[in-house]
Amino acid sequence: MTQEETFSPGGQVGVMLPRDLPAHQLFAYARRAEELGFDQVWVVEDLGWRGGIAQAASVLAATTRITVGIGILPAGARNVCFTAMELATLAQLHPGRLIAGIGHGMPDWMRQAGSRPASPLTLIKEYATALRLLLRGEPGPANGRYVRCEGVVITETPATPGAVPPVVLGVRGPRSQAAAGETADGLLLAEPAAPAYITASLHHLRATVTPERPEVITYDAAAVDDDEEAALARVRPALESIGETDWAAHIEPLPFAAALRAHRAACRDGRDFAQTMPAAWVRELSIVGTPDRARTAIASRHAAGATGVVLVPAGPDALAALDSLALALPRCP
Repeated sequence: MTQEETFSPGGQVGVMLPRDLPAHQLFAYARRAEELGFDQVWVVEDLGWRGGIAQAASVLAATTRITVGIGILPAGARNVCFTAMELATLAQLHPGRLIAGIGHGMPDWMRQAGSRPASPLTLIKEYATALRLLLRGEPGPANGRYVRCEGVVITETPATPGAVPPVVLGVRGPRSQAAAGETADGLLLAEPAAPAYITASLHHLRATVTPERPEVITYDAAAVDDDEEAALARVRPALESIGETDWAAHIEPLPFAAALRAHRAACRDGRDFAQTMPAAWVRELSIVGTPDRARTAIASRHAAGATGVVLVPAGPDALAALDSLALALPRCP
């Protein structure tokens, strides 16, 4: 599949650059994703791994077309003025190719780093409001409880309004998702993002003022193979943690939520939980199976309201997995 081929306009399809991808493969991975026709590549920022802004800058410079998303930058980890300066510079140099994800950060990581606020919700609302103003070249808002940038103006901003990067909030809770509707351009939903979870999240988002068609980016573990059983086996380890409390918001909207909780309680650990999970649940909680089945799973997420569906490669060799994942890209008739 080549970059010149045409894909369905129903929604964007992206791929995640895994946090543990060997450094010498980073450019090859990004360039191959672009060559195969993916619309987006997303970088992550997890404590102790690689920085999100540095990765985004490197991928943008190594490619020519593909949109680069950062998912996510923890609000408590960076001064909003300097975050805006970094993002505005990237948007100037690579107009229209950046999406900025902001979130609370994992609570334990933020406590370990000394950056967990007393009110994460207040912080992210202030942060997103200020960041969007600053990226547009407007003065920073009145100082708040956490964010202080009143009157700050960034002079080096994108040349046109269309080049200002969307700011999406990578959050799970109903109140935080409602805050995204009030203060951001949309949502980033971590994996698993089944259609029912997308629908529930959009309900929270639309409880407040929101763009007419918000950005809704979803992550899902993915494995594509003509041998469906091989794909299922490859993706199961990526689901080992979803029975834990932190993922409750993702699971609650599903029709089998109670059964999944009972299954987790009956299993000795996450590995046993994922390996013995019914195949029907695995299919709902990931992008998995033959190319046709995976394509259908992507389409169901677009139909639920996702503007971008991001595939998280499952298995030990992410670079090798790219070609098989590309088989699930929707094609125009």
